[in-house]
Amino acid sequence: MRTTMDRLEQYKQEHLREVQLKQLSILREIDRICRKHNIPYWLDGGTLLGAVRHGGFIPWDDDIDIAMRLEDLPRFSEACQSELPAHLYLQTMETDPSCRLPISKVRDRESFLVEWADDFTRPYGKGLYVDIFPMIPYPSVGKSFVKKVAGGYCKANAILQSQHYYSWRSVAELLWFGLKRSWLHLLWRCATLVRPCGEYTSNVLHNNGYGIKHRTDSIFPLSTIQFEGEEFMAPANPDAYLRDLYRDYMQLPPEEKRHGHAVFFLSSLKK
Repeated sequence: MRTTMDRLEQYKQEHLREVQLKQLSILREIDRICRKHNIPYWLDGGTLLGAVRHGGFIPWDDDIDIAMRLEDLPRFSEACQSELPAHLYLQTMETDPSCRLPISKVRDRESFLVEWADDFTRPYGKGLYVDIFPMIPYPSVGKSFVKKVAGGYCKANAILQSQHYYSWRSVAELLWFGLKRSWLHLLWRCATLVRPCGEYTSNVLHNNGYGIKHRTDSIFPLSTIQFEGEEFMAPANPDAYLRDLYRDYMQLPPEEKRHGHAVFFLSSLKK
């Protein structure tokens, strides 16, 4: 007898392409705005991997990731306010205060997405989206330092940003991880002061849980790449960029790991 989970998985497989095409339409709008205002961005993570290995989406993927320099985000945000179509908006902790995740997203108002980390006690927008990861210059330090500091900072920040209910344990966690985050941030600030910055680039600390860093010359000057038959911006050296992220990225994962991030989705709320 088929279980509810079996039916849900079948539903997601049958409707995944609709979701991917809706996300592709969001990416087109981002690309249009960035090209118009000369704002550099590039395909990142699994989206870049899909472009290189599959010529588009990874067949089981249900999201799109791009990256942008942190210094360019204000210009992008300003342009989005006036130039995104009415069904899209830029979601940040400033534009959607009930959202706790410190990641910028361009969200669709006319669709619905449920992920494991979603909090339904908060009314933040839950439509389909494109993730925008802000990138910063990194100091010239070893990989082990980056993994320790960035990975620890990201974990501490995630715990501090999550929903808490009063208990002695939660108070202790807030104190412990608050101190840990401050200490790791101080270590990072010291590294940026005593070591040259700019040879490497990567995510802001609270988005870099794996402690990844890229050589800046593997990103800039940007190139272009085909994704779903269309041309989008990409790192200068996609191979080096993807090896930083995944090592042997052309190797397909085992079948049991070929799944997306969503628990449930609706590509459209309109009948």
